[in-house]
Formats: sequence, structure tokens, C-alpha cells
Amino acid sequence: MRFFIFLLLGLVLFSCAEQQRYQPFQTVSITPVYEDSVSIRAITFLDGRTLAFAGSKGIYGTVDVVSHKVRANVQHYDSITPAFRAVGNTSNDFFMLSIDSPALLYKTGDQGKMELVYKEEGAGVFYDCMAFWNDTEGIAVGDTVDGCLSIIITRDGGNTWAKIPCTDLSEGMEGEGAFAASNSNIALVGNQAWIGTTAGRVYHSMDKGATWTVQQTSIVHESETQGIYSMAFYDEDTGFAIGGDYTQPESNKANKIITHDGGKTWNLIADGREPNYKSCVQFVPNSEGKGLVALGFTGISYSGDGGENWKSFSDEPFFTLRFLNDSVAYAAGSNRIAKLVFK
Repeated sequence: MRFFIFLLLGLVLFSCAEQQRYQPFQTVSITPVYEDSVSIRAITFLDGRTLAFAGSKGIYGTVDVVSHKVRANVQHYDSITPAFRAVGNTSNDFFMLSIDSPALLYKTGDQGKMELVYKEEGAGVFYDCMAFWNDTEGIAVGDTVDGCLSIIITRDGGNTWAKIPCTDLSEGMEGEGAFAASNSNIALVGNQAWIGTTAGRVYHSMDKGATWTVQQTSIVHESETQGIYSMAFYDEDTGFAIGGDYTQPESNKANKIITHDGGKTWNLIADGREPNYKSCVQFVPNSEGKGLVALGFTGISYSGDGGENWKSFSDEPFFTLRFLNDSVAYAAGSNRIAKLVFK
């Protein structure tokens, strides 16, 4: 009798495990939550209820994902109205970084206003993306200046930032940068960091930016409008990058690569098939590394098998997205932010 009880218990547990396995999506519904004459390419969740954003015309703010109440403000610097395309956050602060010279990096201030914590001026200065490993350490990346990619690091919670000298980086390529298209050129897992560039290369650090290696991938990169636009890692082994050429948005050749060994090797995937050019890719949480959503001004595409096969879910144009949970995401683009519910 005891044997049959254990057998029955085992079958119940196995059945529950099977039911909990990732189920691929079939559709997406899109609900606008914020509309304004602003281009938004950078969003981040501050917590389970608050989405923060920053965009063109100095606009930044938050969206309450329960009530969809929006609070927005405009940041000025002297006579300059910055354009923001990179944001990040710790559990205590929100950060936003502008493109162009002067590059201006702001963090949440103690007096209810954004506080300038880093400024960089000069020819070629152009920052693209930002991310944080934890509440103390963060990273931002920009285009090549003085012969190497621009990488700045904070080790004190974002209060101060220091630029990695070119002597500590692999030699850069002329014109190499990281597209400021969706604030998703940087992927962080554990102590590691991966950066995808316009030259189709991947910079990799095992030690939170102290040392770096660089690898050339097969993603298309012959012209300045081609390369890696976005990358994401599900865990320390499985990563995906996408891009192409925004001036040839219908092309789907050599615009998607995948790694299963932490970036030691990258291989083309779904080559010549859906999807075409996209500016952002994200793994679906709790999807065992199988669920991927990629979007751009060409619409929204989804894969439920790790990037081998894709389905076009919508022609609605966006620039970037982030998941709130394993079925709800928020996307931003030209003049809007929207809630995406996948089923």
C-alpha cells in the first residue's frame, strides 16, 4: 500500500511540474497608457508597480502600472534640453543619461530634483546604454572616443563615475559604437557583462568591468547602420542578440545570433527568416530560455523555441520593451508607452 501511495504522490508531482512548464504565447494585446510628442527609447521598472522612462525633449517620468497614472517632468541643463536614451536604477535611485556632448548623467537627488553626477564633453562623445549589476555597481557605454569604446563604471551606487582608460580595453574600431536605440546593448548576469556594438562585436567582462575581451560575430556589420542593436541573456550561458540595418528594415539576413556557452561562440539563427530588423529583444521571464520577444518600428515578433522559429504578433511600432512579469510587458516608442499582455 505504501508503494502505491508514493507512486500516486510521484505522479501528482510530475503532473504539476508538467503543468508549470512554459507554455508558448499565441497573441498579444496592446493598451496605450501614455501619449505625448516625445520619442522614448529607455524604460526600466523601479519596482513591481513603477515604470520609469526618459526620452527626447528632456522628458522623464514614471507610470503607475496599476492605475496608469503618469507623472512627467522636463530636465534642462543651462540652455540645453537633453535627449535621454539610457536609463537605469538601483533599489534607491533612478538614473538617466543623455546622448551627445555634453553627455549628462543624472540620478535621483535628495531634494526631489535630479542631480548631475557625471558630465563628459568632447568630439565623438555619445552615450547609448546603461545597466546596474547591483545597488553599488553600474555601467554605461558610448561610442568610440580616442581609439576605444567609451565605458564608464560606478562602484559607489552611482554617486561618482569613472571612465575606463583605453589602455585597459581592447583596441577599438574606427566608428564603433553601440546603437542608442533601446537601452539594451548591455546584458548583465552575475558578475558578467556583455556589450553588443555597431561593428557586430561583443565585449565581455567576467569581473564587473575590470577586464574585457572582444569577439567578432557573424551579424551583419558592413555599414554604419548595421550591427547589434540589442542583446539579452536568460542566464550565464544563454544569450541572444538582434539587429540588422534600420535603413533596410525588411532584411532578415545575418541579423540574429545566439550563444549557449556564455558568449564564447555565437551562431546565426533563423537566418533569412522572421524576424527582420528589430531594435530590442528580451527573454520572457520563467520561460526556460525559450521565450523571446523582439520589436522595433517594424512591429512585434515572438519565439517560443529559443529563437529557431518566430511569429509576427503585431505591426504596431515600438523601440523598446521590458517585462513586468512572465506575461505582461511595457513597450515605448514614438509618442507613446503601452502595456503588452501576452497570452
